[in-house]
Amino acid sequence: MKIVAVFPGVQEENKNQLLNTEHAIDLPSFLKNTDHELVILDSDDDVDEHLSDMDVIISSPFLPAYITKERVKKAPNLKLAITAGVGSDHVDLEAAVEHNIEVVEITGSNQVSVAEQVVMNMLILLRNFQEGHRQAIEGEWNLPKVGNHAHDIEGKTIGIFGFGRIGQLVAERLAPFNVNLQHNDPNVKETTLGSKYVTFDELIETSDVISILTPLTNETANLFDYDRLMAMKEGAYLVNTARGGIVKRDDLPKVLESGHLSGYAGDVWYPQPAPKDHPWRSMPSQAMTIHYSGMTLEAQKRIEDGVKDILTREFEGRDMRPQDVIVGRDGGLSKSYSTKN
Repeated sequence: MKIVAVFPGVQEENKNQLLNTEHAIDLPSFLKNTDHELVILDSDDDVDEHLSDMDVIISSPFLPAYITKERVKKAPNLKLAITAGVGSDHVDLEAAVEHNIEVVEITGSNQVSVAEQVVMNMLILLRNFQEGHRQAIEGEWNLPKVGNHAHDIEGKTIGIFGFGRIGQLVAERLAPFNVNLQHNDPNVKETTLGSKYVTFDELIETSDVISILTPLTNETANLFDYDRLMAMKEGAYLVNTARGGIVKRDDLPKVLESGHLSGYAGDVWYPQPAPKDHPWRSMPSQAMTIHYSGMTLEAQKRIEDGVKDILTREFEGRDMRPQDVIVGRDGGLSKSYSTKN
């Protein structure tokens, strides 16, 4: 098999990470002394040179390989698309279904990392950390300017949109803060985690903080547009560590500028990497970072182990772990990516 993997090139700031062209999640050693060909690229543009004969494509969250409908048509041998991480918005799933390309991810590889980041983002927003940090950097000392917009998380109603494994881990980590938990997920209504299932509209209208943790689908794309953001509770906060495309890009700054929402935090953008003039970079009341919540070194090791397991199953003709499959060999689409929210 010809396996093409796309990773960022080695730089001083990423030389210790596992997802770069040098380490390449240990694939060179893993495939040594096998009949499989490994091609490691550091640019999505270079994928085109290998479309005609590649069997497997591996894409890292740090540097996605975009498997578009046009590329699929030029890749007659492509049978497996692996996300070295979690997510599939860089793959045209309809094209994958049509051409029987199995699409898989490393489910669970980053769930602890993202869940921790979600809780951190909530605390940063509620405690007005951004203003306190700005004053520390710029030499100010104006306590009321910070404290008058700082809140305890205790007693707040936290809404979780998408109650899969990450959403459930967030709920577990928030429970000791004595918050009121509620969630909306068409696939998870009953839970023992102390979270109450509510309709999507109730979640929007009654939550003090909403965490978006649902996949990007046709139904969730731009779901949080101007009208829906304005329907949120006045003074509420929004945290998005799912996908940037779930929040309508140009509507979010307008809502924050109006003062209706108190803040927005997250690490996902659309598109990614975000251009320098992306409006979210300069909008008020935000605590944005680049997309790194699921990329701790511990998560990267879980990704490495997961990719090796997927390749081993492919080589041996065994089925993938059901939880890793987004598009199956039979063309079936995962429930998480096909169910309307």
